[in-house]
Amino acid sequence: QGRTAGSNTIQAAGQHLRQATAAARVELLKMASTRLDVPADRLVVTDGLVRDMADASKRISYAELVGGRKFNITIPVTGQQGGLQVAPAIKPKKYTDYKVVGTSVRRVDLPAKLTANYTYIADVRVPGMLHGRVVRPATTISKPLRVDESSVANIKGLVKVVQVGTFVGVVAQTEWAAIQAARNLKVTWSTPSAPLPATREAVDAYLTNTKSFTDNGPMPKGNTDAAFPQASRTFEATYHWPFQNHAMMLPSVAVADVQPDKVTIWTGAQGPFTTRDRISDMLGLPKRNVIVNWVEHAGCYGRLTTDDAAEDAVLLSRAAGKPVRVQWSRQDEHVWEPKGPQQLMKVRVGADAQGRMIAWEYAGRTFPWTEAQGTPQLGERQIGQKNTAPYPASPTGAGAVAQLYDIPNQKVTAAYIPWPQDDPSPLRTNPLRSPGEPAGWFASETMVDEVAAAYGVDAYQFRLRHLGSDQRASELLQATAKQAGWKERPSPSPDAGAAKATGRGIALIARGPTLVCAIADVEVDRASGNVTVKKMTMGHDCGLIINPDGLKFQIEANVMQGVSRALIEETKWDANGIKTVDWRTYPVITFAKVPDVDIVLINRPERASSGAGEPGIVPLFAAIGNAIFDAIGVRLREGPFTPQRVKAALQARTTATTARL
Repeated sequence: QGRTAGSNTIQAAGQHLRQATAAARVELLKMASTRLDVPADRLVVTDGLVRDMADASKRISYAELVGGRKFNITIPVTGQQGGLQVAPAIKPKKYTDYKVVGTSVRRVDLPAKLTANYTYIADVRVPGMLHGRVVRPATTISKPLRVDESSVANIKGLVKVVQVGTFVGVVAQTEWAAIQAARNLKVTWSTPSAPLPATREAVDAYLTNTKSFTDNGPMPKGNTDAAFPQASRTFEATYHWPFQNHAMMLPSVAVADVQPDKVTIWTGAQGPFTTRDRISDMLGLPKRNVIVNWVEHAGCYGRLTTDDAAEDAVLLSRAAGKPVRVQWSRQDEHVWEPKGPQQLMKVRVGADAQGRMIAWEYAGRTFPWTEAQGTPQLGERQIGQKNTAPYPASPTGAGAVAQLYDIPNQKVTAAYIPWPQDDPSPLRTNPLRSPGEPAGWFASETMVDEVAAAYGVDAYQFRLRHLGSDQRASELLQATAKQAGWKERPSPSPDAGAAKATGRGIALIARGPTLVCAIADVEVDRASGNVTVKKMTMGHDCGLIINPDGLKFQIEANVMQGVSRALIEETKWDANGIKTVDWRTYPVITFAKVPDVDIVLINRPERASSGAGEPGIVPLFAAIGNAIFDAIGVRLREGPFTPQRVKAALQARTTATTARL
């Protein structure tokens, strides 16, 4: 199987599990047919009880059939990961016969989690276990020139200082001793061979001027070159989104027990099979000798597709000859976690005299999202493993409005730029919840709003008239607007000059088969620049809904993280390294600032279930940005929407107005 990523658990793995259980049911009915001497097609099952439709006295339970033994059967399986096929000849139950699917089943894990009795990966302890910490440069790309072991010789409980290549770590009898040793170990670091770009603007310039290694996107539609000269009005804008952290609540942690002929690992990685394969290569062991035990981590959002802590634990355990637990500190995590990369997006739209969009061009430029997970990871690089595939395939990044609106001429590209940091870098990149798409659709849906405002057309109505024959998207858009109490009028609001101005914004997106509509209600304090998201109305169509409550939880979580990333989250650095090293310098939203969330679910049982873990975050940046424009009449094309950026935009408009006078 592949990683837990891309909202594929229900969409892909759920289908595999459904086929496997359907195959198991067929086998149980065969067993019941033999035991009851009844043809299998005359048997029905209710609550685990198999009975003969023609003779109710003939019945037997699943428990009686299995008889307390293991129920092991062979199920035909071909392919792997995305191409995995499980029992393809078996027909599962029809959706019209579902009794549990589509209902809100209680979560069995919540009592233990709410009473602090649940075992997370941070709670794992194994006999004889030692504790390790890795010593990396605080904020920059450097190599250890000298490691002074005498600087920690007096720390009680220290077992070993480990250096392999540029990897430096400590092993101790207790976690506190490991922390003290890591803090006090004197390491002389080299001057960086390739300092980080000093500013965000420098990264934008690099993205703009560097040749891409691949350009992805859907096939062009129509001919934009011919269409733009025919447009009555043309709109162009450039949008920016910064590096952002995954900001896991629990920093990376793993346990490893390396023995001469095998290794056992405990990890919360999103790809246990990937971890197995990497450790196999790292140690030169057969894959069958690498055992990975998965234990739940406390939220990761794509960060744990790169299992750095497991590699750290393996290197330290091999050196110590005993099991070692590695727990990253908060600073370790904020500095060295792979980030969601900076994005630069240019959108150009042509519209006719009636305000109909007739030509659309979107060009996104960013670093490959999979750079950290697709190449040697942090520990591997530090012990000298070379990067043989520096630029793995990446998703297209969104902005693909081409998938949604009925625009006759479209050209959408996402260019991936080679990242020049060959050594382990704190600005290495990794998928961050719905990789690339919240920012890509921010650019796309903001531009749609800009065109609507320029023609004096209501933002909801403008989208509706451009959906063409897409009935699903139209129904979702209308249902969400109705739930939000949308009143049709052009933006900005007539009250945009108020000291505390309110506004509403809308965005509609497609992420694969899943459709999401978001409507944000905001308040903007013009004096302070502070933006408060008061309410989010979320419409969601992901086909067949398995568990309505579970889906609502996912949407609410997407809103919490999306509002946080839209308003305050930004990785900051200079030429020496990362400056956002803790919750003070990289704050996230607090519960007091989480908006009210109103959810509209559209269940389509005739359609296969599609992803829900990530799509909910995708329209939020655009909806909030559009609401800010509606409130104060100023367009923000760069995120996050901090008070400083809001005030700067207001001041820029005032300056421009004064200059015209």
